[in-house]
Amino acid sequence: MTDAVVFPPMMSGHDATGSGDAFNVAVSKAAMGCDAGLIVYDLGQNTLSAALVFAPEVPLSRAMSMLPTCGIGFQNALGALAPPEVAVHLEWGGGIRVNGARCGRFRVAASDPDVNSVPDWLVVGFTLPLWPEGDRPGDTPDDTALYAEGCVEVEAPRLLEAWARHTLNWINRWENEGPRALHEEWRGLAHGMGEDMNQGDRTGSFMGVDEDFGMLLRDGEGKTHLIPLTNLLEIT
Repeated sequence: MTDAVVFPPMMSGHDATGSGDAFNVAVSKAAMGCDAGLIVYDLGQNTLSAALVFAPEVPLSRAMSMLPTCGIGFQNALGALAPPEVAVHLEWGGGIRVNGARCGRFRVAASDPDVNSVPDWLVVGFTLPLWPEGDRPGDTPDDTALYAEGCVEVEAPRLLEAWARHTLNWINRWENEGPRALHEEWRGLAHGMGEDMNQGDRTGSFMGVDEDFGMLLRDGEGKTHLIPLTNLLEIT
C-alpha cells in the first residue's frame, strides 16, 4: 500500500498525520486564510480523519448543505471501494453507519454562526475508525470500525482520494443543478427516516428535511418541529 495521496484539480492536501485531529488543524488554517479546497488529513494507524475547507458564497443557512454533501461523497466513495454487501448510511446529525452500526461521524464549523451572513469559511470533516478500539467488539455491538465490517481491502489513502472526487462531483452538481439531486441522493441514504428519535431536546418521528436540510421532527401530538442544520455547528 502506498500512502501517497492525489487530489483532483481545485483541491489540495495537507498531511497532518500524527496531529490526531485533522478537523481542528483545518479550522486553524481556514481562520488564517488558506485557500478553499484544502483537505487536511490524518492517516492514523487506527483512524482516518480528514476535513475540507470551503469559502461559501451563500448565507450560512444554505452553505450548511455542504455537510450532507460531504456525507454523500463519503458514502459514494466507500460504496465504490467496499464489497457490495456492505451498507453505508448517514445520520442527519453527522453520524456514519456501516452495516447499521455507528462508524465515525462528520463535524462542521464556520467563521460566523449568523445564519443570514456569508461566512468567511466553512469546514466539514469526518473521523472514521479503521480498527476496533478493543479486542472484544461484541461488547459494543452498536459501534463498529471499517475493517471489522469486511472492508479490510479498502486502503485509507484510496478512500480519502475517492471521498475528495465524489464530494467535488456533488459540490459541482449542487452549484450547477440546485439542491434537488442532492436531496434525492441523501434521502436514499438517510438513517432512521420515519423512525422515532431524539434530537437535542426534541423527541419525535423523523419525517424528512426541508430545502436546507433542516430536520422535520413530528412529536406525539402531531406537531412538526424544524431543527435547522446550523444546530450542528461546533463553536471554535
